[in-house]
Amino acid sequence: MIYTPVLMAQAPLFQEDLINRYDKPGPRYTSYPPATEFHDQISESDYRDWASSSNEEPIPKPLSLYFHIPFCSSICYYCACNKVITKRKERAEPYLQDLYREIEIQASLFDPDREVRQLHWGGGTPGFLSHQQSQQLMENIAKHFRLQSDGDTDYSIELDPRVIARDGISHLRGLGFNRISIGVQDLDEKVQKAVNRLQSLEITSRVIDDARRHGIRSINIDLIYGLPHQTLESFAVTLDRIIDLNPDRIAMYNYAHLPHRFPPQRRIQVEDLPDAAEKLAILHSAIDKLCTAGYEYIGMDHFARPEDELAVAQRGGSLHRNFQGYSAHAQCDSIGFGVSAISHVSDNFSQNTTSLDSYHDSLDQQQLPVVRGYQSDEDDLLRREIIQSLVCHFYLDMQRISSRWGIDFSDHFADELKQLRDMEQDGLVNVTDNQVMVREAGRLLVRNICMIFDRYQRDGKSGGSFSRTV
Repeated sequence: MIYTPVLMAQAPLFQEDLINRYDKPGPRYTSYPPATEFHDQISESDYRDWASSSNEEPIPKPLSLYFHIPFCSSICYYCACNKVITKRKERAEPYLQDLYREIEIQASLFDPDREVRQLHWGGGTPGFLSHQQSQQLMENIAKHFRLQSDGDTDYSIELDPRVIARDGISHLRGLGFNRISIGVQDLDEKVQKAVNRLQSLEITSRVIDDARRHGIRSINIDLIYGLPHQTLESFAVTLDRIIDLNPDRIAMYNYAHLPHRFPPQRRIQVEDLPDAAEKLAILHSAIDKLCTAGYEYIGMDHFARPEDELAVAQRGGSLHRNFQGYSAHAQCDSIGFGVSAISHVSDNFSQNTTSLDSYHDSLDQQQLPVVRGYQSDEDDLLRREIIQSLVCHFYLDMQRISSRWGIDFSDHFADELKQLRDMEQDGLVNVTDNQVMVREAGRLLVRNICMIFDRYQRDGKSGGSFSRTV
């Protein structure tokens, strides 16, 4: 791959006039087309055909497995996840039994020698499960799929430190997990009360210390800016404390207040949210602070230490973006298990039902709970490659795209290049005859740059609602 290195020695150039002008709703490009383009004409039969086709490739791709565990013991008002709120661990048992059936059906569709390079448990919070439940789930996965020991694998789990037992990290490490992602969001008590997530620095610190002691090789912390009662000063204090914990990665998400879509957000008072200027100031300060502390800006809200595999993959040209965010494992077929989970197999997408009852009923009939998805055409694949390159490497080799796809890039994307020239005038990109390079001022706005190549956004056909790009 022809590649131009991305080096981030300083924070992206912050130009408020450009940010204010370009900031608008847009996809996060965890897939292309975005999940908002999925439709209900995709069936289980389609998915089975795609799995069969993936096995017949000359060198079948390794697998990435995602498991959605929807249970939480309490509700966070900002949350937009598919979740079940309960303190009773026995509530998870029927769901786990359904998961086991889905694992068995899915495994029958894929050649048994295809190794699992990436494994991720998300939620909800998978930490809700008891030791016995998580042990049984991992044993079922290992029984049907070819799991690998530590090495070139990425076995990760999302954790809520408030519900992890004292020996929880030791237990998870024994199951094979080597990376954890810890939800924090904010350490300010007033903010925590407003979103119903009281979580002390001490609890978070204990989980991180346990993770390092037991050999977890990568620790991520999730933060959110734009929450109620957040100020520039209060979030700076949170960031200083997080930097002192020295996580390998930090993901700092923009809170999107969409109470019409996510009912728990109705408990957040709009007047308590920081205004647009304050929110932008928080973001600006946070990026400066993190880059000064030695983190590299990977893009799309993600920061990583230079030695972290995400930063290494970005420098080496192998970084990839999928439904779990950025990944160092690009060439995988991704299989989603559980309610709302999305699969990406043979370049096509399918999504499970979001209903626990429908999920159970489908598996009770030995059918996969696929309810929607998307079958990619050649134009989708071409644009997906372009968007992946921009969002992962801030770079596009037009000559390479022309050669790979048998097109004249300048002719095929004449309209898009005209729009890029306008962005070039604003200092967001550099465009030559052979390449597009995203400049410092454009890195925060890379979603806007990608949208130029998104035919659904261009044609005004997208029916989805998105968070704002900054």
